Amino acid sequence: MERVNTLHIGVPNEKQKLFLQCRAKYIAFGGARGGGKSWAVRTKAKLMALRYPGIRLLLVRRTYQELENNHIRFLRRELAGIAEYRATGRQFVFPNGSVLDFGYCACDGDLDRYQGAEYDVIFLDEATQLREEWMRQFAACLRGVNDYPKRIYYTCNPGGPGHGYIKRLFIDRRFQAGENGEDYVFIPARVTDNEALLKKQPEYLQQLRALPRKLREAWLEGKWDIFQGQFFQEFTDDPEHYKDRRFTHVIEPFTIPREWRIYRSYDFGYAKPFSCAWWAVDFDGCIYRILELYGCTENPNEGVRWTPEKQFAKIREIEDTHPWLKGRSISGVADPAIWDSSRGESVYETALRHRVYFSPGDNRRIPGWMQMHYRMAFDGEGYPQMYVFSGCRAFIRTIPELMFSDTEPEDLDTRQEDHVADECRYFCMARPIRPVRQGEELALGDDPLNMRKR
Repeated sequence: MERVNTLHIGVPNEKQKLFLQCRAKYIAFGGARGGGKSWAVRTKAKLMALRYPGIRLLLVRRTYQELENNHIRFLRRELAGIAEYRATGRQFVFPNGSVLDFGYCACDGDLDRYQGAEYDVIFLDEATQLREEWMRQFAACLRGVNDYPKRIYYTCNPGGPGHGYIKRLFIDRRFQAGENGEDYVFIPARVTDNEALLKKQPEYLQQLRALPRKLREAWLEGKWDIFQGQFFQEFTDDPEHYKDRRFTHVIEPFTIPREWRIYRSYDFGYAKPFSCAWWAVDFDGCIYRILELYGCTENPNEGVRWTPEKQFAKIREIEDTHPWLKGRSISGVADPAIWDSSRGESVYETALRHRVYFSPGDNRRIPGWMQMHYRMAFDGEGYPQMYVFSGCRAFIRTIPELMFSDTEPEDLDTRQEDHVADECRYFCMARPIRPVRQGEELALGDDPLNMRKR
């Protein structure tokens, strides 16, 4: 086949142009459906492969079928006569030595094929559908001794297992040690930016407008605070209301009155994080998460591997020295599993040696989650029955990221980082309340008895 030297890419819209021209190390593009993300990814990959001889690029989706449907079948046509597609290796090879590989990651085992791999540029398409730990492992492949750019491009919509990670980096811009904020750029794109799509498929905008509210806000408006499948959709962290405590669960810390009762909730973990929290209860029964000890490394859902001895020694130290806890009578509740002594000394026996006392918690899952929903619900004035001090970072990070289970419709997905939620559930079950009366109730989607006409 005679090769041609001209690549026709078309005309990018303004947001796509920003994406193609951006030179930051980490670039996220999207936020809503129909923004032209797939075209931008393919175009950027083609341009870089042709400009930098020998560059290595990787384009990742969750499944290979998604790669085939969204990218490979288009690139075969667009790169005909320019690059050779090798199906066995799932890659395009260019005459100048550049290689565009295609990868997928639907489970932990899929990452094995990338151990030791090196890439100059990585595209994580629909990145929020990948777990945070997967994205971090792909980022570890971003290396090489050449002078070519080292970049990761993320395309994304709100929702999915990686929602919290992408939101933290690119929307909230809350960076951790080793993360340089100047390296991260977010380019928002909505369907209204994509004139080519609206011209070809004008009804698509109306389709998005017709979606249920939460999907519409995420897919049309690009809102990241609420997304489809989020388990605790009511959780709100609004700094503008930290002081008046209305329509927010997160508030500024304050000195706990000596008359308030103090409680402790605990969920054991070793390879996975353990979670211990201290709660204050006011005279109206409202609960305040005032302090927490979360046994997690810098990597999400990775435990610090502290022995029970070390965990309870630290808990004892905190309760003996912290001004909110020192000298207080503290009642504890924990997962009943810590009383298991079938394989030697139970975890609870270790706690007793450090004068850390618990009662077995009611670990029924669905009633426990409902108690948390009841506590988080805002009344007509905007006040909930659960507050969280702004220093309780584990709660603030993990609770809004939890999603519904695919198999148990009223339960959350237990493959997630749910340890904070579990110990919170034990405490809420120890002090159950009735549902909060809300000002607005959701209407039925159907009216089979024509009740609305009466």
